[in-house]
Amino acid sequence: MSKTSDRINKASAGIEADVVSLTERLKTSGDIDADLRHLEALLFAAVEPIDVQTLRERMPDGTDVGALLARLARDYEGRGINLVRVADRWRFQTAPDLAPHLVDVKEARRKLSNAALETLAIVAYHQPVTRAEIEDVRGVAVSKGTLDVLMELGWLRLRGRRRTPGRPVTYGTTTGFLAHFNLETITDLPGRDDLKAAGLLDPRLPKDFEMPEPMMVDDLSVDEDPLDDEADPEFFEDFLDDDNEG
Repeated sequence: MSKTSDRINKASAGIEADVVSLTERLKTSGDIDADLRHLEALLFAAVEPIDVQTLRERMPDGTDVGALLARLARDYEGRGINLVRVADRWRFQTAPDLAPHLVDVKEARRKLSNAALETLAIVAYHQPVTRAEIEDVRGVAVSKGTLDVLMELGWLRLRGRRRTPGRPVTYGTTTGFLAHFNLETITDLPGRDDLKAAGLLDPRLPKDFEMPEPMMVDDLSVDEDPLDDEADPEFFEDFLDDDNEG
């Protein structure tokens, strides 16, 4: 009877030990999960990559931040968001292979300045025209930035060089200009009567005032020479010299 009792007592002690061990393991696992959640929240809320020392200061004392970072990095492997180290700091970021699917292209509307609109109109009606000729019509200087904006938009282009001293570059409109303003041809631009009716012409203009006939031809005019070889660096220096005159 005593031997049987001893065996029962030993079995009970073993079971109790196993229960205690399991309880301790569950408790330890729970602590790790709590710390892991704490670390995950810190990294998610950070507005910039965060260093390990800062993480240690924000975590409970004795936390093995390095081990938790390694575990968290493994947990996020292959997911849409990864935990990565950047310059000895840690952050969550979009998985590199998904980046192309997250690009959001938006058109930023830019309002053209009055100077740009006036310059564009002068080129449209007087092309081919040089910068000096634009300034003569406007009565004020034309900044290089104004012409740059119009060329960047694809509405103006360099045509050639005027056969005059200094050989200044000439400007003209493009098919992109026609497409943007819904014009079939450049001759569809409004004439004097249309502009006057729209209130865009000064009513005090003399009766014999004539509007120029807009022309947009690809071929150079008789007073234009082809542009220099654009592969030649001197072409760009010459172009900037032209734009910096006056």
